[in-house]
Amino acid sequence: MMIRVSTALAALGLLTACAMPPKGTDEQDLLAWDDAVTSIGCELISESDYQPVELQSGLSRDQVQKIASYKVKTEQAVRTETGGVRLVTGSCAPASEAPLSEPVADAETAETAAG
Repeated sequence: MMIRVSTALAALGLLTACAMPPKGTDEQDLLAWDDAVTSIGCELISESDYQPVELQSGLSRDQVQKIASYKVKTEQAVRTETGGVRLVTGSCAPASEAPLSEPVADAETAETAAG
């Protein structure tokens, strides 16, 4: 069983490594895309989203769309129900659920009732 898990993880790593940034883009373009998408609320859905990303990043519409697809392939973004793309890294990362803990007031009440 352990070998299967290790093999699956290795294959997943290779798949992610194979996802190359779109032709004609570099690391700086990817960072500019992230910054621009973050500035508009982390989602690319409509024309009103694409235009500011293009202007801020200096990328063409085609490059913005190809980077969005690349980000989805590398799990840095997800497709939305409306057909758009949501960035899920950096400040766009979903907030994790806080662990449940017993409120202090309830613990004090329990001690007072027992004592």
